[in-house]
Amino acid sequence: MNRRHNKYSIFAFTIVLILLVSLIFGVGVVGYANPQPARTSSDQTSTAAYWPTQGWRTSTPEEQGMDSQKLTLMLETVKQQKLNLHSLLVIRNGYIVSETYYQFYTAQTRHELYSCTKSFIATLVGIASDKGSLDRLNHPVLDFFPERAVENRDARKEAMTVDDLLTMRSGLDWQEGDPIYRAMYLSSDWVKFVLDKPMKAQPGSQFNYCSGCSHILSAIIQQQTGMNTQDFAQQQLFAPLGIASLNWGCDSQGIPIGGWGLQITPRDMAKLGYLYLHNGMWDGQQIVSPEWIKTVTQKHTATDGKLGYGYQWWIYPSFRAYTAMGRAGQTIFVIPDLNLIIVTTADVGGHDEIFRLIEEYIAPAVQKP
Repeated sequence: MNRRHNKYSIFAFTIVLILLVSLIFGVGVVGYANPQPARTSSDQTSTAAYWPTQGWRTSTPEEQGMDSQKLTLMLETVKQQKLNLHSLLVIRNGYIVSETYYQFYTAQTRHELYSCTKSFIATLVGIASDKGSLDRLNHPVLDFFPERAVENRDARKEAMTVDDLLTMRSGLDWQEGDPIYRAMYLSSDWVKFVLDKPMKAQPGSQFNYCSGCSHILSAIIQQQTGMNTQDFAQQQLFAPLGIASLNWGCDSQGIPIGGWGLQITPRDMAKLGYLYLHNGMWDGQQIVSPEWIKTVTQKHTATDGKLGYGYQWWIYPSFRAYTAMGRAGQTIFVIPDLNLIIVTTADVGGHDEIFRLIEEYIAPAVQKP
């Protein structure tokens, strides 16, 4: 009897000791995977269940708190309305819950991003700024190109800053569209072509969408980092995120085009959204500062439509969302409050039908806790 008592006493003491060690050193007796709640814009953290560097994981919509029936209705709507989509991805909590490719497009197909390229450029500007290669956003643009004899130079043009380029408020007399694109392609110096434009407004005063201004940003990145913009992107952004399959068109002097030209897969497009959802953090590495992410995705100026504009990202106020938008329906749509990323590639007339899919089917598919 005495021996049995001693045996149980030793056993009890051992259990107590294990529990004390667990409390002191944080060692769990039994480990359980805790489900992660969806982040909101005021509660974003750098934690993730995993990082999609080597590839995205998939999940059922219900496992990620979404209604699969609403997503099925979304896909039926695409079919009924004959929307010329090439891909449509919905990612919740870091898991692909819906992924559809149309025609001959696949998950491995690199797609022309058009102006979604601008949002990558904004990210690179932030990285260059974080690393000290770019000293300040109110740095006059012309100071970066002292070797160029810029035409139509005046006090307004000399006052134009990096911030003005980022917010599309350069003041340059730029008429966005195919005619000016063709003229720029024929130019032997794209940077000079843009900077030679006369001024029509005081910098910082008026929103005027300008793909040429985004190209100037690419040239500034190259000038200040001492690296080709694509090489800088490869080292600081693409490689850490696992973006390996890409192509990026260049101007006549070999500068990667800032306003368009990047070609990557839809799944890699989504990685940029995931980076932003995690405040610039990726698998333990701070790729770009949280302060930059916050600045980029806040409204800096009104536009002609219902969307605002940040730094090379469009601001979608009704969802407290932000989106990269490219010609013909290329989209990286991020809703932090719902921990949701929507990616589309397409050949459509505009984004209205894509936004309708988000408003009527995708966002409502998120089930309330």
